Amino acid sequence: MAIRRATADDASTLCALAERTFVETFGHLYPPEDLADYLATAYPVALQRQQLASGEYAAWLLEVDGEAVGFAFAGPCGLPHPDVVPGDGELKRLYVLRDHQSGGHGGQLFTAALEWLQARDSQALWIGVWSENLGAQRFYGRYGFTHVGAYEFPVGRVRDREFILRRERLVG
Repeated sequence: MAIRRATADDASTLCALAERTFVETFGHLYPPEDLADYLATAYPVALQRQQLASGEYAAWLLEVDGEAVGFAFAGPCGLPHPDVVPGDGELKRLYVLRDHQSGGHGGQLFTAALEWLQARDSQALWIGVWSENLGAQRFYGRYGFTHVGAYEFPVGRVRDREFILRRERLVG
């Protein structure tokens, strides 16, 4: 397995993998029409390409024999919290296909994204995580992220309760 920084040319791969991992991880939670509505607009390739080309966002791909099986995506914080300030960073997505989990690869992707976010001159780092994903909450807690808020994440007509996690930027 190899982890590499994605480029704008990887936008379609990232979007396809984002959709596949979302369905694999959460698809069973939603009525089919709500899932279809969400997926129809959630991962536009043109936007992903533009974000990666801007330099304000970054992504890393986990590949096995040249096939993408996981990724991390980070950029400016867009979470709805009153303490977010311009320049704060957010881990926006971290997913690994089920068959490639439990090998420490998610941690490696997270470390790559965290190091990139940490190198930017932000005051805080942020993560949104599903309120019922206790494993992810424990994982992020080991890196110093704490629960500071919540919001609703729409998937079609369904509204998921998401927790907002925050960690101060480490200096040095």
